[in-house]
Amino acid sequence: MATMCDSPNCLGSTHTAPLIIDGMAHAADIRLGIRERLAVHDGVRPGLAVIAIGEDPASAIYAEIKRNACAEVGINFSYYPLPHNTVQEDVLHLVDKLNRDSATHGILVQRPLPAHICKHTIAKAVLPSKDVDCLHPYNMGKLMLGSANFVPCTPGGIVNLLKRENIEIVGKHAVVIGRSDIVGKPMAAMFANENATVTLCHSYTRDLAEICHGSDILVAAVGRPGFITAEYVKPGATVIDVGINRNYETGEVVGDVDFENVAKIAGYITPVPGGVGPMTVATLLQNTLLAAICPTD
Repeated sequence: MATMCDSPNCLGSTHTAPLIIDGMAHAADIRLGIRERLAVHDGVRPGLAVIAIGEDPASAIYAEIKRNACAEVGINFSYYPLPHNTVQEDVLHLVDKLNRDSATHGILVQRPLPAHICKHTIAKAVLPSKDVDCLHPYNMGKLMLGSANFVPCTPGGIVNLLKRENIEIVGKHAVVIGRSDIVGKPMAAMFANENATVTLCHSYTRDLAEICHGSDILVAAVGRPGFITAEYVKPGATVIDVGINRNYETGEVVGDVDFENVAKIAGYITPVPGGVGPMTVATLLQNTLLAAICPTD
């Protein structure tokens, strides 16, 4: 569901306007499929629990987006906002309670966590069968083996987006910038499982622009607005922007990619907002549905 860029800035004398990948349209189609599948499984009501620690306004907004998406498809949503000074033991107690709750099929503890709470300890506390963000070591290990019960939400959404746009992955050079547990590392694993040649870059990578310029698929998960400029992108490449950054001067939400200039040479590109974000939420819903109708040990 890509659309042609109609901005004059996207047009060059020797370059066809890129196809802008509409993540919102794809996500809407996925949500429709979830509603239809739940209608077949009459009486099944999946439950998703989201825990957020701290008073981050962005976290509350993300939770509301998930709440609305769950309501649309017929998934029960429970939200547990905890103060920033919540001790780790109390978080673990809540996770244990939700692990034992038969009406809760998926548990997501929103990141980033406060410094006094160990992300690894929290990830291991969630039952693998309810780990709908694929952060438990068991699920991460299965992902590396290509047999994961759940796919990580953002990387899974990206792979799904590429496939739905019929963008070839097999044999392509995929470069991922950023090695977080949520995006970068699992993204590299998923590309490898799809038979791409993968380069995972990070803050210590040398000759980053040169490496990126050799990629067929470039995934930017840096957390720095406009970091990826035209010099990083090979003409015709597919550029996936995972960044969500606030421009405090204009109030705009912008990505890690200098969209205006990169769009002049890219073949496909995702916008921010409206690209990867909706697919991340859609994948979370898919994982929660799977946890409810196909429970695992």
